[in-house]
Amino acid sequence: MLLYAQTPARRNRQVLADLIAVLLIAAAVKFALTVRDAIMRLAEPGRKVESSGDSLAHALTEAGDKASDVPLVGDLLKKPFRSAADAGTGLADAGQSLQDVVGQVATLATISLIVLPVAFVLLLWLPPRVRWIRRSATIRDLRDAPGGADLLALRALTGPVRPLSTIPTPAGGLADAWRRGDPQVIADLSEIALRRAGLKP
Repeated sequence: MLLYAQTPARRNRQVLADLIAVLLIAAAVKFALTVRDAIMRLAEPGRKVESSGDSLAHALTEAGDKASDVPLVGDLLKKPFRSAADAGTGLADAGQSLQDVVGQVATLATISLIVLPVAFVLLLWLPPRVRWIRRSATIRDLRDAPGGADLLALRALTGPVRPLSTIPTPAGGLADAWRRGDPQVIADLSEIALRRAGLKP
């Protein structure tokens, strides 16, 4: 399987197109990761709230445990501290929820910012590359088949006219010479068809 043309001009265009596609994909990924980092900074308040809530709950739980040691009224004193500790735990949970939401938004934004540009680049770049690879394989098979030079010459005759001006025109014209089986005209025309496809004769 031939991935690149054999003629320098077309090969250079293909390599340039491949490099541009790779660079665009890399830029899209880098941009998406930068946006993700920026969004994840919004989770910092949630981390602080979670840390504060955990610290508060821990301190109140310890205070409640110490208050429970007071004779006779220990259990009564422990209940308000336990309630306050539960409120601190709720505050920590709220901070964690905020972080979860920010993380989900960051993930969705990252996926979107990667998938959409990469799909767009692939839709523009990949079909022409695959089409050229398949067409070049077909033309090479045709070139190597018996009578393939005649078919390539016909292909050149039915294509753009400008390259045909480089061939010396025999009496009766190129089409007539091709019909008569003129070997030189057939060779020249098949060479044009191959070069047009980016292949060397």
